[in-house]
Amino acid sequence: MKNTLLIIAGLLAAFILGFYSHTFIAKETAKKNKSSMIKTNKEKDNHIKLGAFSVSLNVNDIKASKVFYENLGFSNFAGDQKSYIIMKNGNALIGIFQGMFQGNILTFNPGWDENAVNTEDFDDVREIQKQLKSKNMKLTAEADEQSSGPASIMLSDPDGNVILIDQHR
Repeated sequence: MKNTLLIIAGLLAAFILGFYSHTFIAKETAKKNKSSMIKTNKEKDNHIKLGAFSVSLNVNDIKASKVFYENLGFSNFAGDQKSYIIMKNGNALIGIFQGMFQGNILTFNPGWDENAVNTEDFDDVREIQKQLKSKNMKLTAEADEQSSGPASIMLSDPDGNVILIDQHR
């Protein structure tokens, strides 16, 4: 009986010690994570704000593509319905375009969120252009740096994928 009580007391002591040490470690880990999160948020402030993201697809048959993406859960969001349709599924945006350009394009819209609603804090496309040029990135289309309002720039990634940064306001 005495041995059983000693074993129970030992297990209880081990449990309490483990609980408190785990709580202490968890608090210290949370502090470290919080400080690294603050650094991450500060680092994010130095990143280019590209805005809403979508994929612009060059399609052969816009009607067939519309049905296909509707079957994937996308719904009509915008477009003239003849040469282009913007479709949405949650935060995901796909533009389907017939006869407007070759290949597919990664598209970013500074100043817009995924609902085409203006955002307060965004990087103007001309500022983005300056930042990209300062990093020696080659642009295939440039915005007039003396202008304001709507403008766009284009570049290609190392594999030839076209990236359009298209500001609408």
